[in-house]
Amino acid sequence: MASKSRPRTISVYLYIPNIIGYIRILLNCYAFAICFTNKELFSVLYFISFVCDALDGWFARKFNQVSTFGAVLDMVTDRISTACLLVILSQVYRPSFVFLSLLALDIASHWFQMYSTFLVGKSNHKDVKDSTSWLFKLYYGNRMFMGYCCVACELLYIILFLLAKESEKMTDVLMDAAKQNIIYSALLAFLLFGWATKQLVNVIQMKTAADLCVLYDLNKKHNK
Repeated sequence: MASKSRPRTISVYLYIPNIIGYIRILLNCYAFAICFTNKELFSVLYFISFVCDALDGWFARKFNQVSTFGAVLDMVTDRISTACLLVILSQVYRPSFVFLSLLALDIASHWFQMYSTFLVGKSNHKDVKDSTSWLFKLYYGNRMFMGYCCVACELLYIILFLLAKESEKMTDVLMDAAKQNIIYSALLAFLLFGWATKQLVNVIQMKTAADLCVLYDLNKKHNK
């Protein structure tokens, strides 16, 4: 009796959404390599990479190429690219602690969320239907709202980078930009609201995920 052939590992690596993920990595590597010599090109490449984050999910669903590897690749790429940009902003703005704190919150909240997801046996870290937070459920349950918050956050960081001069205060730069005209003020307010909402969601996400880890420990002790 002929044995069943094992699935080829290479096929998952060559899924269309995963190839888009590799392209994102290359775009980000080149973008960060030139970030201080060509701010405008860096911003364009970084934003294209960010837009590709939405495309890979669409292709994954369209061609039935959803994979655990792709989900991890996507999240790692997101977290590293945002972290690198926040590190750069921490070097050109004072106090740098603000951006380093945002970096720590972003990584910690998503790591907690991913780990707790696997602990409770969920297949997707965006499955938050059992959460008690309406904002948390709205964020992950409504793609438009989540997209707005994510785009607002990344665009705000890009604008801050484009406006940055060495060792400036972020509040001074934002105030000067807002004073230019009413349209610029409205845009910044729109972006700041989305950015603030995303940071609040990160805090809720970290607390919720930490509670799940603690509950898992308690249940494990109880079942012994």
